[in-house]
Amino acid sequence: MRLAQVSPYLVAVVWALVGLGVGSAVRWASVRLARLEGLEPGNRRWQVYGPPILAAILFGVFGWRLGASPLLLIRSLWVAVLVQVIFFDMEHHLILDRVLLPAAICALVLSLVTPNLGWLPALLTGFGTGLVFLAIAAAGALIFHAEAMGFGDVKFSAFMGLVLGLRPTLVAVLLGVILAGVVALGLVLLRRRHLKDSIAYGPFLAAGALVALFGLGSG
Repeated sequence: MRLAQVSPYLVAVVWALVGLGVGSAVRWASVRLARLEGLEPGNRRWQVYGPPILAAILFGVFGWRLGASPLLLIRSLWVAVLVQVIFFDMEHHLILDRVLLPAAICALVLSLVTPNLGWLPALLTGFGTGLVFLAIAAAGALIFHAEAMGFGDVKFSAFMGLVLGLRPTLVAVLLGVILAGVVALGLVLLRRRHLKDSIAYGPFLAAGALVALFGLGSG
């Protein structure tokens, strides 16, 4: 039986189990990376079980979407990175260079074999997205005299551009901004945050990137 003939539902189940293991590895690595940064990792249930559960769900969904294919391996790598960013930034309000730099190098290399991407569009989108986010961060600091966006978010936006290309990156950013706004408004209405309080943008941008990545399909 050829790989292309394997049932997508079977691929989804098997790949979800793989995702469970990958998510556990992501949590294990995140704990050690936190300690390298002088941070104390938490032990709440969502912090411990969130990465493997989310990774298992996403791996299963992408396995169903893409089937047994080389592209599934590439997209699953990005899913693992995004899961790490989501939970680490939620916990520590930090996106690590130790994660982003190797991931960005891999993204540029894999753009050579990713359908409908290519290294030059990926590089230009990553550079352009990073510049736009850097300008937003600088403008926020200049106008409001406060950190409107962390530099980790700037670097993460560049990584998104390398992985997704232009149009999907725009979709991911739009979804991330909308989601962040809705959550921030909800927290203010529930009186858990004040209007001047900052929130971690990384998890919302990563969520938008996951949606955009899924929307790419096999193209």
